[in-house]
Amino acid sequence: MAKSNTIKIQEPVVEVTPRPSTGKRRFGKTTKDILGGDFLSASDFSMMPFLLFVAFLAFIYIANNYLAENKTREINRLRREVKELRYEYISAKSKLTQIEKQSHISKRLEKTGIKENTEPIKTIIIKKD
Repeated sequence: MAKSNTIKIQEPVVEVTPRPSTGKRRFGKTTKDILGGDFLSASDFSMMPFLLFVAFLAFIYIANNYLAENKTREINRLRREVKELRYEYISAKSKLTQIEKQSHISKRLEKTGIKENTEPIKTIIIKKD
């Protein structure tokens, strides 16, 4: 049998070091405990501060939405009121311009007996001696 030349390549040795725990397992277990309700039956209440913080954030979120909705309603109501007052202003202004016309004033005064002067205005000049 003939010997053949073969090259053996040696694989580099890689040492695998265990990774430090990133908390994923704890987060998964914690999530499972919360959703399953196991944290309520457990004797240690290590999750209570976190749960109270989450409940506080939820309360703030709901209160903020409530206040924002109220402000939006109030803004819409005030816009409608401003629009109504603008229409009222325009109609009152047009009525006033109609009332201030000379022809309208003379018609109203004829009912009381006062007539419009048709003669031109006479000026009196007083000379001092």
